[in-house]
Amino acid sequence: MDGHEHGHHERFASAAQADQWDARYSERDGTMWSGEPNGRLVAEVADLTPGRALDVGCGEGADAIWLAGRGWTVTAIDVSDVALGRARAAAQRAGATVNWLCGDTLRTALPAASFDLVTMQYPALPKAAGDAAMRALLDTVGPGGLLLAVYHDLGDEHRDHMKSQGFDPADYLDADDLAQLLGDDFTVERHAVEPRINPPPDTQHIADIVLRARRH
Repeated sequence: MDGHEHGHHERFASAAQADQWDARYSERDGTMWSGEPNGRLVAEVADLTPGRALDVGCGEGADAIWLAGRGWTVTAIDVSDVALGRARAAAQRAGATVNWLCGDTLRTALPAASFDLVTMQYPALPKAAGDAAMRALLDTVGPGGLLLAVYHDLGDEHRDHMKSQGFDPADYLDADDLAQLLGDDFTVERHAVEPRINPPPDTQHIADIVLRARRH
């Protein structure tokens, strides 16, 4: 496959991913998520001095809006235009200012070393994008900045159920994959299974894997 074909394949894959998430969000007339920020993000970030934040896979925007309300300057990115439409509307209602970006995080040029916080709450980052793309995302964390990545702690039953829905977790980076990609310029402050904070009442996912790393 030459470079042109590879680039075309990547754009096709991104478009397919966007269509998939748009369709998922469009299954509901109202919002898919609760509109409340993720509990783990609130717990980990509440004591930090606000700076510049990047919210990866921001969905309908609850985390980004919460961060903006606490004084952070927030850039939020998601592949789904449907989700971002809801996020923009929610931000307007809340009086929050957020820089919303529609695109594939791993194929979008983001400024290096420019964020004090990069938050990924239950991200779906495909391994097929390659390690270089993931490292470029990690490089957006500025000196002294924090990477906070939170994943569902999946048992075999969860994995099998997700596969039956056409979504194989093995195709996506998990916390261990991410930890291995962190270079010497990061210090891992925590990489552990933690109880999920304020889980939705109908969820099976009641434990999180939390990866918190500080850039030197």
